Amino acid sequence: MSAADGVVVPALGQGAGWGIIVGAGAFFTLGMWLVSILLAKFQHEVQGSEMFMTAKRSIRSGLVASGVVSGWTIAATLLTSTSWVYEFGVSGAYFYAAYANVQIFVFAIAAVELKRRAPGAHTVLEVTRIRYGTLGHATQIFYSTLRQIFNSVNILIGGSAVFTALTGMNVIAGIWTLPLGVALYTMAGGIKATILTDYAHNIIVYVLILTGMFVVYTTSSLLGSSGAVFDALQDAAQRDPVAGNSGGSYLTMSSQTGILLGVVVLTSAFGSTVDVQLFQKAIAASPGATLPGYFIGGLAWLAIPFGLATTFGLTCRAVEDTPFFPTYPRPMSALEISRGLALPYATETLMGKGGSGFVLLMTFMACTSGFSSDLVSVASVFTYDVYAAYIDPNVRGTRVMTISHLTVVVWTVCIAAIATGLSQTTIGVSYILTTTGIWTASMVFPMYATVLWGQQNVVAAGLAPTLGSVTAIASWLGSAYALEGAVTVDTTSAVLPLVVGNSVSLVSGAVYSVLLTFVFGSQEFDWDLLKTGIRAVDDSDVKGVTPEQLAQQIGSEKLSKEEERSLVQAKKVGIVLAAVLFLVFVVLIPLPLYGTGYVFSKEFFTFWVVLTFGIAWSSALVILLLPVWQSRRTLLRFWRYAFGKRRQSLADQEQRPRNIET
Repeated sequence: MSAADGVVVPALGQGAGWGIIVGAGAFFTLGMWLVSILLAKFQHEVQGSEMFMTAKRSIRSGLVASGVVSGWTIAATLLTSTSWVYEFGVSGAYFYAAYANVQIFVFAIAAVELKRRAPGAHTVLEVTRIRYGTLGHATQIFYSTLRQIFNSVNILIGGSAVFTALTGMNVIAGIWTLPLGVALYTMAGGIKATILTDYAHNIIVYVLILTGMFVVYTTSSLLGSSGAVFDALQDAAQRDPVAGNSGGSYLTMSSQTGILLGVVVLTSAFGSTVDVQLFQKAIAASPGATLPGYFIGGLAWLAIPFGLATTFGLTCRAVEDTPFFPTYPRPMSALEISRGLALPYATETLMGKGGSGFVLLMTFMACTSGFSSDLVSVASVFTYDVYAAYIDPNVRGTRVMTISHLTVVVWTVCIAAIATGLSQTTIGVSYILTTTGIWTASMVFPMYATVLWGQQNVVAAGLAPTLGSVTAIASWLGSAYALEGAVTVDTTSAVLPLVVGNSVSLVSGAVYSVLLTFVFGSQEFDWDLLKTGIRAVDDSDVKGVTPEQLAQQIGSEKLSKEEERSLVQAKKVGIVLAAVLFLVFVVLIPLPLYGTGYVFSKEFFTFWVVLTFGIAWSSALVILLLPVWQSRRTLLRFWRYAFGKRRQSLADQEQRPRNIET
């Protein structure tokens, strides 16, 4: 629908927005309640503290990979990557996808070491407390919480902006109602609810990607082929060339801004490691599922920013000069771009109200899965790293559940309040996403070193992140003033100050850590202390927990020799794979295209589209079918039991060793 007096008329009514938020929220809450009943009946599964926080460390690689994909596909991912393609062309999608993806591969190595060295851990911060005491522990809790605030606030701001743009809902109403259903179903199902919701979220995202690609390149009356898109983008480059791109084209990897933003997203993505929710899913994985789960998930995630953003970002630029575009006859404003509205505007133009409804549902799922992950990790940190560590070390399962539920409620209210304030400013999802690393990336090296480097001492763990943040913030603001002439939201979101601030934060944290370690002496930490210092919570007071289940929980604190060997081998394999994939994605593919200044021909663009289809299809099939395949025996047994063919508890069926459940 066209803009009237510069104001875009929403494609859908407010009823559509309320229907998705309230209806889908109620659906997932009731669904988690039903799943809990079924698991209790057929698998004797009880929602004790260990199940709520860690899923008893039993998740297989398919669902781990699904969780990785969904955990990275927050509203900011969908919106910002598409906006970058709209502004800078195909380079925006590639550099966003490839450079953010590198962090997942590196993180997988740390996740494997956490599983090996602290098999009973509920959070990675429990390791921090044993290694560094209160100073290092408090520092990492602060940075983890700060990162979770940024992430959670960004989820609500980005999600509510889309609902407001497409339905006319009040933005504040969206901020307060979006997390309501999430809090309810998270309290009902814990981390297992998050993982199952991740899977449902991925279905919606991949269906939209593939549907949108087919519409854009085959059936659309506005475009309908890769050649038509190519021609439209040629006209767009003449009408509005991209400064810094080879030939001003949208179809080139030779983009100064694109590669600089790639550096920003690389450092910012590494900063996401500070959010302990990534480690939380590693903890929930069975030992043998950790490495393959993260590598499969990382590769499959490429399809989200690459396929979705390339398709709809280019489409948005190609059709914005037509009467069907929502803002026509004016182009998108800077505020609309910063709020990530290129994606909903492009889908509305091509697919009408159905496309708008699809984006609403996808945005809702992205918000709920991401927010739920942070709720579980925040509850884990407060329960195990604050309450159990410093208030009641002998806390039992029922109290853990009570504290966890209370934390979920308090966190939801606080985040909604912060997001409400920021929603009344010009700060959008892109600004928050690209500046978060400045504040938190200085913690990346100290946190990785906590599980990978036995020499880092308590002074380094406690002071290096703080010194790094101060250095990074000063560099960021100073470069904004020096390069742009002032310190404002606009100047601090300019590309070069962002590159300076994010890069300094990531590097300085490592430099300060190494210097302080050697100045004050290395720690020489005994890793065996982690295997004796972290214990499972006593769930004996939780209704329905059996002695066998309690014994199983205690058994999770230790690894068998076979599991230990497999994790050592997994670390070696992970290092090689991470190095190879880094070389391919960051060096071999983009740099020749960047250095030569190559502008896509029509034939090469067709190849690029085919490649995008291939990545999207293969990712969708793996992420959607692998969990089903790995659970096929359980699903078959449940089917037989439900229809009376086998009246036998599923809990008494085949038990497979954890180390081979990959």
